Parts: sequence; C-alpha cells; structure tokens
Amino acid sequence: MRLKFLLLDGPFRMLDYSLLAALAAVVRERSFERAARALHVSPSAVSQRIKLLEQRLGQVLVVRGPPCEATEAGRLLCRHVEQVGMLEQDLLTQIPALAPDGMGRVTLRLAVNADSLATWFVPAIAAFAASESALLDLSLEDQAHTAERLRSGEVLAAVTDLAEAVQGCRSLPLGSMRYVATASPAFIQRYFPDGVTPQALAAAPCLCFNRQDRLQARWVEQHWSAAPAMPTHWLPSSQAFVDAACAGLGWGMNPAAAVAQDLAAGRLQLLRPDAALLLPLYWQTPRLALPMLERLTRAVLSAAQEGLESDSTA
Repeated sequence: MRLKFLLLDGPFRMLDYSLLAALAAVVRERSFERAARALHVSPSAVSQRIKLLEQRLGQVLVVRGPPCEATEAGRLLCRHVEQVGMLEQDLLTQIPALAPDGMGRVTLRLAVNADSLATWFVPAIAAFAASESALLDLSLEDQAHTAERLRSGEVLAAVTDLAEAVQGCRSLPLGSMRYVATASPAFIQRYFPDGVTPQALAAAPCLCFNRQDRLQARWVEQHWSAAPAMPTHWLPSSQAFVDAACAGLGWGMNPAAAVAQDLAAGRLQLLRPDAALLLPLYWQTPRLALPMLERLTRAVLSAAQEGLESDSTA
C-alpha cells in the first residue's frame, strides 16, 4: 500500500498526503464539487479535508470561488504534491506491489503559449505520455507571461520567451519560432496598394491574440521607429488567427509553419517578404532531480529541435 504521512504537532511535522491530495484536486479542478468527483468522495469530505489542513497549518490555503484559487501557501503545497507524485509514480513503476489496486496518475501542470501548442508542442507531450502514467494540465498564456505562472507556483514547467531563469529553476533554450506578417491578397490590395508604411498600418486592422500579445507591435517596431496606433481585432485562437487572415479580416503575425500551405496556395501573402520576426523560446523547470520531469524535458527538447529553428539557422 502507499506510504502515508501524518501531519503531527510539535517541532517535526510530516504531511498527510490524503489532505494534500484534496487541496491539489480543488486547485486543479477549481471547484470542490469537481474535486470530489475526481477523488470519488463527497464534496463535504473534500471540504473537511481542506479545513483540517488549514487548521493544522494555521492559514488559508484556498480562496473559495467560483472559481476556487490557491493562496501563495496553497500553490507551494500543490507544487510539492506534484513533485512527490512524480517520485511516487517512478517508485510504483519499479515496485508494483506498492499499488495492488492499480496505480494512480500524477497530473503535471504546464504553461505554454498558444502558437507552440498549435505547432510543435503536441508531439512533445504525446511522446512523453506514450510511455508515462501521467496526465497533463496545460495552461495557455502569452509566452511573455508563462514564467509568471511558474514563479507563482501554479505550474511545474513552462515554455517562455524569458531567457533568465526563474528563481529555483533552470532555463533551457528551445530554439526560435519564425513569425511572418500575413494578410489575404484582397486585404493587401485594399490597405497596402503602395506598400506597407506607418500611415497605411494606422488604417489597416490588425489581429491580436489578446491584450498581452505584442508580436504585431514588435514587428512594426523592428522596421520603423515606433508602432502607430492600429485598429485591432481580438481573436484568442491560433487557428482562428490564420482563418481570419485568410478571410481578409486583418493582418497579423503567424508562425511560418502554420501558414506555409496558405502562402503556397495564394490564400495569404507576406506583407514584407524579407521581414520575419524570430522569437527565441525557453523551457523552464525546477532544478530538482526528478526522473519523470527529466524525461518530459527530453521530450520537449527533442520536439523543439524538430519544430523550431536553431540559433545557427535563425
């Protein structure tokens, strides 16, 4: 049977992982009811476990919602549960007798930007999951902000454009994603008949993923001193981004790999053929020696090698 630890009073405190599992489930599912279904217990049982854990620690761990959110202490405990779960999973693989009723599955929380998820990242997690008893919980975030999820303890690892390692983590270069500015031929004829200029950009609607998306502005700033105020359509979907550009809704920065077929078929054209934007990406994970996390990292690095441009080719 699995090893259990009690949370005891006194100078030496050990954690009761049945209570921590309830906390992790509530934070992951963002609801006491959904957490109860995941744990196959009643909502009142989950509530009692959370209250007991909070009483023993003397602080609030979950801000009751909807949705339920972890406090800073709660996030730290959830990260601990995740790390212990990976170690336990490896141990159970080596000693199956410890889990006579079948192994549970650890859930790994990761943060990734939408364009990586739409292009190269799925092969990475598919290769990892093919040989692991682990589930994945992905949070979509702009690449400039995924590191915040890691820093707060909300996720275990992240794809980010931040080269500097988050405290307690290591930062591994993945390669660069090539972005190109594209629009439909009709859109280019309408808004850029005399070429792409700051004046034309101030009138032509652009596409943005969300309020954190600065790729369009960065591309303009790369070629002109500053980006003009540009009319904007907001589309929080990588596929919708491409579809909207093809439909003539606006111009936007798309991963070159995602629009290669549309460019070849003439559904999209480049605003400036010689003006790509290269976005370096990094994989940040804790510096802990966790075998499962190392295997996930190897799968991510391998997929990035195939799907991103190396520094030498960028």
